[in-house]
Amino acid sequence: MTNPIVKSFWDEPTGSWQYVFHDPQTMKGAIVDPVMEYDPLSGATGTKNAQTLLDYVADAGIELEWILDTHPHADHFSAAQWLKEQTGAPTAIGEKVTGVQKLWSGIYNLPGVLPTDGRQWDRLFADGDTFRVGTVDVRVIFSPGHTLASITYVAGDAAFVHDTLMMPDSGTSRADFPGGSSKELYDSIQRILALPDDTRVFVGHDYAPKGRDARCEATVAEHKASNIHLKDAPSEAEYRAVRDARDATLPLPKLMLAALQVNIRGGRLPEPEENGRSYLKVPLNYFEPR
Repeated sequence: MTNPIVKSFWDEPTGSWQYVFHDPQTMKGAIVDPVMEYDPLSGATGTKNAQTLLDYVADAGIELEWILDTHPHADHFSAAQWLKEQTGAPTAIGEKVTGVQKLWSGIYNLPGVLPTDGRQWDRLFADGDTFRVGTVDVRVIFSPGHTLASITYVAGDAAFVHDTLMMPDSGTSRADFPGGSSKELYDSIQRILALPDDTRVFVGHDYAPKGRDARCEATVAEHKASNIHLKDAPSEAEYRAVRDARDATLPLPKLMLAALQVNIRGGRLPEPEENGRSYLKVPLNYFEPR
C-alpha cells in the first residue's frame, strides 16, 4: 500500500483545514475541502486560500487529479469550482448531496432554479467506491450525521474525516444542522474508529482551544485513548445525550445561510442577475435564534 504525503493549510477566520495529498511515487495528487474567502460585512469573496494551494501544488511538482469536497460546508464557501477553472481537475463529493440540495432548495425557495441532481460536480461518490491518486488507493466511507451527505476519504493510511471528529481535546462535531443526526454521527464515528489504529485522521476544523496552536492530525489510536467524547467507549445513548446537549447550546455558524447557497452549487455563486452581480438570499424567521 502506498501512503500519501499530506500537506495541511489552516484558514484561521473559519477554523477550517484544507489539504493537499499526493503520491510520492508518481507525484499525482488531490485537494480536499478548499476554502473560498467570504467577508459577510462587505459581501466580498476571495481566492487567496485556493491560490496558496495551487502555489504549493506547482512548487512541489504535483499533478492535480481531483478536487474533493467531503460535504456541503456550513461555515465556509468551497473553492472547488474556481480551482477546477484554473486546473481542469474534476470535482467530486458524496452522492447524497442531492438530498442536501433538495432540502436547502426548499429553505431558499429555489424550485426550478437549482438543479438538485448533483450535476454541479463531475463525480458523485457512493459508500465503498474506490479510486486511485497515482498509486495511492482511495476508499470512500459514507459518514452522515454532521450532514446527511458527508463522506470520508481514506487514502492509504490517511483518513480525511471532515466534520465527524475534532481534535481529541475538542471531541466530535455537531449534528444539529438540517439533515443532521447524532445517531448517524455515532455510527459514522464507529466506522472511522474501526480503521487501523495507526491511521492518520485529518479533521475538518480546529479552533485552537486554550490558546494552543491549531492542529489537524491524530491517529485512530489517539482518538480512542483521549478524545473527550470517545475515550470511555460510550454507548450510543450516552454519546447522543452528550452530543445533543452540547448542540443545544451552540449558535448557528455565522456564515451558514450564505455558505450553503454557494456550496449546494458546487462552489459557484448564484447566477448573476441582469446587472451582472450575484446575490445571496436570507430566509427570514426560518431558524429560531440561539
